[in-house]
Amino acid sequence: MLHRFSLVLTTALLAFGAAAASAAELRVLTHASFAVPPALLAQFEKDAVVTLRITKSGDAGEMLNKLILTRANPVADVVFGIDNVLAAKADAVLDAYERPADKARAGTDAVTLPPKLLPVDYGYVTVNYDKAWFAKKGLALPRTLDDLAQPAYARLLVVQNPATSSPGNAFLLATIGALGEEKAFDWWARMRANGLKVAKGWSDAYYTEFSHNGGARPLVVSYASSPAAELFYSKTKLTEPPTGSLSLQGGVFRQIEGVALVKGGKERTAAVRFMEFLRSAPVQQALQTEMWMYPAVAETPRVDALRHAPEPTAFDSPGAQTMADKNADWVRRWTKVVLK
Repeated sequence: MLHRFSLVLTTALLAFGAAAASAAELRVLTHASFAVPPALLAQFEKDAVVTLRITKSGDAGEMLNKLILTRANPVADVVFGIDNVLAAKADAVLDAYERPADKARAGTDAVTLPPKLLPVDYGYVTVNYDKAWFAKKGLALPRTLDDLAQPAYARLLVVQNPATSSPGNAFLLATIGALGEEKAFDWWARMRANGLKVAKGWSDAYYTEFSHNGGARPLVVSYASSPAAELFYSKTKLTEPPTGSLSLQGGVFRQIEGVALVKGGKERTAAVRFMEFLRSAPVQQALQTEMWMYPAVAETPRVDALRHAPEPTAFDSPGAQTMADKNADWVRRWTKVVLK
């Protein structure tokens, strides 16, 4: 009897080992902000019989450059984080994907992207403000971009460099979308004269320069969901966020992030399955407080924390192809106007 049990156990272990050894590796390239609970990723590996190799590669622009430079020998099978700013530029390194009819009917998208990209989440780049600072100074909140260029708001705003920061680039695009190229750069020149501060990236701007975190600037380019995150992670009991976001015309950009197959990638079946996984109910629920974005699947219930992050009712942006054609030139022009 003992011998028979040992034989069965040995056979089971060998079968398990063979299955583990045969599990394919799915290479996933993401930006640095990608965050999905480990338990959900582990369940995906189990269900899809794959091993995930997730590589985080800076911001979305840096990630796309990596795909472009390695297109002859792709470093990933699937990519997450290409957004509506980069979609047209990314087209050449992405593979076509047509959703099965049953999947397409399964949920209505709150947002859309070009066909090769499957929407996963979206958010808004906005100006955030330090409530305590403005209350103490008795200064009214700015209501327009023009207000920000007035002497009363001199040396109050910190932005990110669009050459090195996705939110910085998004904010630049919002100003151009609302004002037109020439008026937008006139405004940026006025902002430079009014003491605009430029940080390399979001972390430097938000955690070093923003007055809520000990800096000197009570206005910072961040996200509409940032106040909700402040409340969610607060170590003290608060009923309202200590910061707020402003919906200034020309100061709001809607960013839509998607997932796509990498042209020339391997493990296509598993990659497609991963794309749908990111739109599954558990992931769509989790990303709201993991990445602080809104779910792309419209039927997804909003987590309670996001009641402190109402969506802006309006946003501005140039057209997708215009962004692809002119964004690099706009960033170079911004550098000359604001930094040199």
